[in-house]
Amino acid sequence: MSSHAWLSKKLEDGRIACEACNQHCKLDEGEYGICGIRKVENGELQLLTYGLAAAVNVDPVEKKPMFHFLPGSSVFSFGTVGCNFSCKFCQNADISQYPKEHHHEIVGHPLSPERAVSKALEYGCKSIAYTYNEPVVFFEYTYDTAKLAHEAGLKNIYVTSGYETHKAIDTIAPYLDGMNIDIKGYSQSFYKDICGGSLKPVLDTIEYAHKKGIWIETTTLLIPGYNDSDEEIRAIAQFQADLDPAMPWHISAFHPMYKMMDVHSTPPQTLRRAYDIGKDVGLKYVYVGNIDDEARESTYCPGCDALVIDRHGHIGQYVTNHLINKNSCPSCGYKLHGVWQ
Repeated sequence: MSSHAWLSKKLEDGRIACEACNQHCKLDEGEYGICGIRKVENGELQLLTYGLAAAVNVDPVEKKPMFHFLPGSSVFSFGTVGCNFSCKFCQNADISQYPKEHHHEIVGHPLSPERAVSKALEYGCKSIAYTYNEPVVFFEYTYDTAKLAHEAGLKNIYVTSGYETHKAIDTIAPYLDGMNIDIKGYSQSFYKDICGGSLKPVLDTIEYAHKKGIWIETTTLLIPGYNDSDEEIRAIAQFQADLDPAMPWHISAFHPMYKMMDVHSTPPQTLRRAYDIGKDVGLKYVYVGNIDDEARESTYCPGCDALVIDRHGHIGQYVTNHLINKNSCPSCGYKLHGVWQ
């Protein structure tokens, strides 16, 4: 199923410039973007996955991961095939890289924006997450769904690598309530060689979306020998602390995936070391993921260090929110940062 990918423009030389992401693809007739799902046909850029979901689930919002966004609630999650990155450690490569590895074949099950919103309401979800693959590559599909969701009283979340253009953010900002943005590393070489992207546009997206008032949480997957040095961990934490020390940072353990099957899993002590570094530079909310560490998956009040959101079991399985008046610490009254209603 395809639809006009209207976040694009025609250039003087006749090519079509995609304006969705910072890969800035400029395409001739018949060419595909780096994502594998945006293609020029009959002089217009087409989104080939419009209304075709490759993965659909109802999840705890904590699995996105979003820990300060309606904690304990359910989120209707979906994504399509295609991605503008080519991360060698991708945990969803079976859908994200599918078109590029199957001669541009497009797969998915019909899910219209209207149907997505109605299913979210039917399942009692409080929000919709555009996830599993990179949401900006199916931007027009997310935009139409997010607008309907907003009108129905649902919130919207992007789980993203952070390659949105300013134009994309400006366009969807009235309907986008939260983003979990990957900071995959803090070196250009890592982004170029391992991910097929660049670092600077990601940092720019985080800063720009934050200024737009969208709630931001970030995630870093620590891969042994690639991005787990003290220097790189501290650089990521410092960037975030300088921007907003109340922006939650999720540090996740790598497990062998896709084209990095020969790399060992992240030792728990690496995540704990990163957790301590994040706290040391002044981040108020740091969390570890993909390992069992209930103490570092829970939320503590920055004012008095009281346990205010207890998380244990599999992420999102058991969440006990002790906050009062939606965001206040019951011990000292400190108002925690996040989206609470």
